[in-house]
Amino acid sequence: MNLVIDIGNTMVKYAVFENGTVLFDQASESSIFLSKVKELFELYPKIEHALISSVGPLERKERDIVSLFCKVHVLSHESKIPFKNSYATPNTLGMDRVALAASAFYQNPRKNTLVIDAGTCITYDMVNDSGEYVGGAISPGIRMRYKAMHNQTAKLPLLQPEEILDFIGNSTQSSMHSGVVNGVLQEIDGVISQYRTRFQDLTVILTGGDSHFFAKRLKNTIFANSKFLLEGLNYLLEYNKR
Repeated sequence: MNLVIDIGNTMVKYAVFENGTVLFDQASESSIFLSKVKELFELYPKIEHALISSVGPLERKERDIVSLFCKVHVLSHESKIPFKNSYATPNTLGMDRVALAASAFYQNPRKNTLVIDAGTCITYDMVNDSGEYVGGAISPGIRMRYKAMHNQTAKLPLLQPEEILDFIGNSTQSSMHSGVVNGVLQEIDGVISQYRTRFQDLTVILTGGDSHFFAKRLKNTIFANSKFLLEGLNYLLEYNKR
């Protein structure tokens, strides 16, 4: 059994795999990391290997806690990867994006794949049909856009994502919702269309915490997979056992 831990900007995600199948996945606040890890090893005592990925600096204590129970691999730029990385600054590439590229490489082999991760930021990552990671884009996520409008103006309120009834807002709040939600939808559809002009037979995967919010609203055909990043981390764990 494998345990993968993804320490993100706002939450920590945990997943237990056996022979490539997800047995458990859950997210929690980082403040209960120790109790969550203990709970997982009580539930799944056969876990032998773990991988920890973090978008920020990993505290030694987190690695040490997990290493009390099993062998631990901390995902870094020194880790082995199965795909060719053509990013111009590979040492700045986030581990979450590395995991998404690995998942695309294994799950859609020898095909052009664009992975869109709608989380704190919206990331776009492209793996071509030669198994080469060529790069992508990073833009503000939906909640970041709401916060930016609230924090950088005097009077705009802090709103939560909401369904828009019309793209023309007739109040301050509905105008803000239209600007954020419609703006993100137009961005994602536009980016997909751009990539389709360059890459033939493009497969688009949508994942991340806000993927459910956008999946049915996009015009382009996409495949939604909320576990795509966790699956990529498990592939990388298996690859680095060798």
